[in-house]
Amino acid sequence: MAVWANVKYLHDPVLGIETSCDETSVAVVRGRNVLANVVSSQAELHRQWGGVVPEAAARKHTEALIPALGTALKISGCALPDMAGIGVANRPGLVGALSVGVSAAKALSLALAKPMVGIHHLEAHILSSLMAADVEFPHVCLLVSGGHTELVFVKSAGEYKKLGGTIDDAAGEAFDKSARALGLGYPGGPAIQSAAEGGDDKKYKLPAGLRGPTLDFSFSGLKTAVLYLARDEGESLDVPSAAASMEETVASVLAERTLRACEETSAKAITLVGGVAANKRLRAKLKLLASERSHDFVTPPFDLCTDNAAMIAHVASWRLAKGETDDLRMDTLASAALPGG
Repeated sequence: MAVWANVKYLHDPVLGIETSCDETSVAVVRGRNVLANVVSSQAELHRQWGGVVPEAAARKHTEALIPALGTALKISGCALPDMAGIGVANRPGLVGALSVGVSAAKALSLALAKPMVGIHHLEAHILSSLMAADVEFPHVCLLVSGGHTELVFVKSAGEYKKLGGTIDDAAGEAFDKSARALGLGYPGGPAIQSAAEGGDDKKYKLPAGLRGPTLDFSFSGLKTAVLYLARDEGESLDVPSAAASMEETVASVLAERTLRACEETSAKAITLVGGVAANKRLRAKLKLLASERSHDFVTPPFDLCTDNAAMIAHVASWRLAKGETDDLRMDTLASAALPGG
């Protein structure tokens, strides 16, 4: 077994499968090393509806999974019998979508006589920072995506404490709905970031949500304010500045709460993970603020921020090395608390 920071991994490669929402992904990982990470995005499919349609997502996963598996094996230079085991995202997420990946994992496990383990999607995001750099424990993790916005105290791998989270919309959801209001399309995060280039982020005053010494977030008011701004300004709206103002508001409140979490826990390191972690403004702001306070700051590369199977296989390699496995009775769950929380 390979060992890093008291985290032991299997020497042999592990297959990962991720179908929790609208990305079909298959990866091959050896410990912290990614041998292949194939992601088939459904963004173009769901753009016509302005958001993810669960039934359509599940159907697309069924079509895309086998081709993604073949491509991942070809890129990695590995064959299915080479795998030490299989990790699959089985919670939380869209149940229909998760079921596609879980069914495939069960079939492969049975056919190959290889161990299988179900992986918590959010734990995979949280520990994805370990794939990018040596991360100090304990640390504060800001997990931001389309469906989740949480601050988590990571005492060690497998030991987590939720410090705060959104009481309504997730940051990614706020980006999607604000982008729709501004006529920028879907997915909202990249659309807002692109439109914000050259915009004045101070032109429009937008609500930051909850006030006072809290570690929670609220983005519903911001989303509604952007909607009203677009309606009231009409054709005179400065779209780049509206996008920049919205993006700056989200980045500022996320960064401020994260630094407060470090103060309350005495953590000296910050990790930024999840789909919204790909936002350049948020990355830059957190990196600067962390540096000013002499905190370490780690965020994975862009391809490990969005939903991907490499992070699933990474956690599976660790959990399988601990002897953890699931059998064919493994279920899919729409919601689930973090393990060890």
